[in-house]
Amino acid sequence: MLSNSTVPLSVTFTSPEDFFIFIFHILFATSAVLLAGSVVIGIFSTKSLRQQNRFIFMLNTSISDTLTGFSVYYLGLFDVQEGYPSRNGTYYILPSFLGVNVLTFLFAQFDRYFAVCHPFFYNRFISRSFVIGVCAFCWIYTYSILTVQNMVPVYLAAQINAFGVMTLQIIVITKLLMTIKLYFIARNQLGREVPSAERDNKKESLRIIVFVVICFLTLWSPSFVNIIVRQLTKGGLRFSNEATNLFAIMARFNALVTPALYIWGSPALRAAVWKTMWRSVCPCRRRGR
Repeated sequence: MLSNSTVPLSVTFTSPEDFFIFIFHILFATSAVLLAGSVVIGIFSTKSLRQQNRFIFMLNTSISDTLTGFSVYYLGLFDVQEGYPSRNGTYYILPSFLGVNVLTFLFAQFDRYFAVCHPFFYNRFISRSFVIGVCAFCWIYTYSILTVQNMVPVYLAAQINAFGVMTLQIIVITKLLMTIKLYFIARNQLGREVPSAERDNKKESLRIIVFVVICFLTLWSPSFVNIIVRQLTKGGLRFSNEATNLFAIMARFNALVTPALYIWGSPALRAAVWKTMWRSVCPCRRRGR
């Protein structure tokens, strides 16, 4: 819980490691804000991208990733410990940005599955407004549960948190199964379709979501497993604060990896980000190239 007194820094600067940790979090937070923020601005500023459902999901996670980057300026630079009990914590408000991404990726996987396997159903029922509503649900659900969790006594909050971990287990298993399913779809079904712009878009979107989910689970799973072990046993690794929590750092690293994969995997998004954000500050443009 936030205290009225001054929150101390996350490190004491008594060793070279302390300087490395502090500088790392500054660089990471700034990089995540700039990269994820570029994706947000690129999609918002490009009408052709805003009209496609897959970019709405990208926009939702990129907003969350941008906020995660900003959150590192607090979680990484100050002595913060989220948990029960917490120390200078934020009632899990800042760490829950990753929870929004967990739900968004799950719905994005279902979106791509129906778009490729059931295109007639998809084109008829899955509208842009519906996708926006789903993205809004990811935020409302995550922070509604968090609000209830923060209003009840600590022992009940811990029970709700345990229930949330169980729910996440189901979501993670579902995401793994969907990732495998989408991989085989991309490998088999799209390979049989006649070459076209629509086929290329489907292939691109499937490739992006598969790579993004694999990277997300790879970086997030160690923290998830450690939380389960700590709740079910007396084991698990414990860290002095969020800045030195290696597992939490890995999970937050998704805020940098995910938008990077979006830009790498989508030429249209890459062009939009370049046009709206980086072309005006690129040295080569000032030299007339």
